[in-house]
Amino acid sequence: MGLRFKFNLILILAFAIGFVSAGFFAFTILQKNAQEEVLHNAGIMMASAMAIRGYTVNEIKPLLARQQKKQFLPQTVPAYAATQNIKRLQIQYPDYSYKEATINPTNPMNRAAAWEMDIVEWFRSHPDEKEFIGERDTPTGPSLFLSRPIRIKNEGCLSCHGIISDAPDTMKVLYGTANGFGWKMDQVVGAQVVSVPATIPYERAERAFYTFMGSLLGVFVIIAILLNLSLHGMIIRRIRVMSKLANEVSMGGTETPEFEPKGNDEISSLAQSFNRMRRSLGSAINMLDDTIYNKPPQ
Repeated sequence: MGLRFKFNLILILAFAIGFVSAGFFAFTILQKNAQEEVLHNAGIMMASAMAIRGYTVNEIKPLLARQQKKQFLPQTVPAYAATQNIKRLQIQYPDYSYKEATINPTNPMNRAAAWEMDIVEWFRSHPDEKEFIGERDTPTGPSLFLSRPIRIKNEGCLSCHGIISDAPDTMKVLYGTANGFGWKMDQVVGAQVVSVPATIPYERAERAFYTFMGSLLGVFVIIAILLNLSLHGMIIRRIRVMSKLANEVSMGGTETPEFEPKGNDEISSLAQSFNRMRRSLGSAINMLDDTIYNKPPQ
């Protein structure tokens, strides 16, 4: 097993450990960033819906108060206004959605689906929680949702959704009296749910991950080539020369030229020591020859 093989074996082992570790942390960070991007978009949609609700309550509803006595206008309902606005957004971004999912809604379009009812029940069982985030599979891929509870905190809501007899007649004419009543103060009746597709951000994160890992692999290959060239030029080639000279000296080649050390590194120090040993060995052999051939006859 040569020195180069041992060196590359250690280098590959070190790289493999670093490659796997870097891949794990890179994948985790990129996926987290992708999720944060999705949730950021969901937060913007939620804030937009809340702004529309506030605008409807403060500016639209007072303007139509008189007309409400003749005909109930859904446009004065904050939930309706917010939902209709997001519907227009869905024309360009169909995978984005907003819904005020309610278990017992006045407007059937707000009735909670099965998975949305689970969210409402979760808020009911966790009264101190203000937000719930989750992920679900859709026909177009994974989708993250951001939800907040719809809790009755304003007594004005009960004028339409409390006792049936107190509700405006115009509203009962439009929606009937079967649903949307019996709500109570501080009761969680539904949840605002914003759904944002996660496929595109996750795909971006995956492409960034493969690009990063490919770049890391390319850098390793370049470093490995440079290190092997350096190893060959500074160590292996010089050791082979000294090994050849040492072999010739061991076979009696005292006239073998000395190794010319270059630099002040450890290999150069070894070469200088080798040259001194070679000269000493040559002197010892010459002295031995002189003793043998100059010995007087007995």
